Amino acid sequence: MNIDFNKTDGLVPVIIQDEQTLEVLMLGYMNQEAYDKTVQENIVTFFSRSKNRLWTKGETSQNYLHVKSMHIDCDSDTLLIKVKADGPTCHTGSRSCFKTEYNQNFLMQLENIIADRYENPTEESYINKLRKKGLKKITQKVGEEGVEVVIAALYETETELVDEASDLMFHLLVLLKEKGLNLERIAKNLEGRHQ
Repeated sequence: MNIDFNKTDGLVPVIIQDEQTLEVLMLGYMNQEAYDKTVQENIVTFFSRSKNRLWTKGETSQNYLHVKSMHIDCDSDTLLIKVKADGPTCHTGSRSCFKTEYNQNFLMQLENIIADRYENPTEESYINKLRKKGLKKITQKVGEEGVEVVIAALYETETELVDEASDLMFHLLVLLKEKGLNLERIAKNLEGRHQ
């Protein structure tokens, strides 16, 4: 990457974004040395303006930011780093340094939770119990929930519609996982149709 550190007195702003949910987690700054260390270790290191030194996020909390991808903006003076965070990013214990009301991309996070249940099944997990019943039962649940959404939309309250739509989305995510598909594939397909 050809980053222009000279434009901003040796420091470039770095936007940190969750790789899965796409939520913006924080903003920091890097100098050339912090950038080089980040690339070498694959863990985000900033230049702390208040401490006047390199600072690896997580060096005291162990909540490291593992680099998944790096992107430079069109002016070559700002970085976007997508990460997998080991825990909360903010020093306050919040998932993000920005006071977002909710995780706008919780569906992506739920997709990851479902994948984790597939990889690490437990007896008490509903996903594990459903999966053991097989593809036919999973598809049946998607069908049932779809019908319940229609009924709720026509005859029930908004709260009941939200509950039924949530059930449908959950079971659809399980079905996609069972078939080896993911939300990214669906989103790309929808994006292609839109164009």
